[in-house]
Amino acid sequence: MRTLIGAVAATLLLSTAAFAGQTEGLIKNVDKDALTLTLDDGKSYKLNAETDLDALKPGMDIVIAYDVTNGENVVTDMELPDSSAN
Repeated sequence: MRTLIGAVAATLLLSTAAFAGQTEGLIKNVDKDALTLTLDDGKSYKLNAETDLDALKPGMDIVIAYDVTNGENVVTDMELPDSSAN
């Protein structure tokens, strides 16, 4: 019986885990006050306080890894274009 309860508890924990995703697109807007980034598809992503917001410019290509936490897309990693590439 304890095994069954443990299995049910583990299943419940897995079902509440955050969803991880990845997307790419062009930056449409950066809201420095709300710490959000909006892509050209209209979806917004929450940035953390350590993000260099001055490096993010509208029209810039970006690849974002994110988790969905409490209904918000929270950026976990991002890749900006290599400015040294020709």
